[in-house]
Amino acid sequence: MQDNGEERTDIVVLVDEEGLEHEFALIDRFPVDADEYAILVPVISLEGEENGEAIEFEDEAYIFRIDLSEGDEMLVEVEDETEWNQVASVWEERMQELEEDDDALD
Repeated sequence: MQDNGEERTDIVVLVDEEGLEHEFALIDRFPVDADEYAILVPVISLEGEENGEAIEFEDEAYIFRIDLSEGDEMLVEVEDETEWNQVASVWEERMQELEEDDDALD
């Protein structure tokens, strides 16, 4: 994600059913129809983040719907295949547009 023209990575910590914490990088957030979604990628390593070094990520991305509960945002993993396919399609289009924009700037 970008903030004031600078790249930044938002780290989200999720807790699984066994109480274990897992770090994810929020790589995109966007609306689809009436809902908002987040794309998260598991973080392999945060070493060197304070020095501006790249954070290492796994290759697999997860799609979460952002639901509101008593005013707080909650991430809900998308398990419905139709919803997942729709959001994945929108995300792929967004990535293609970003790549085209980057190519046009080069």
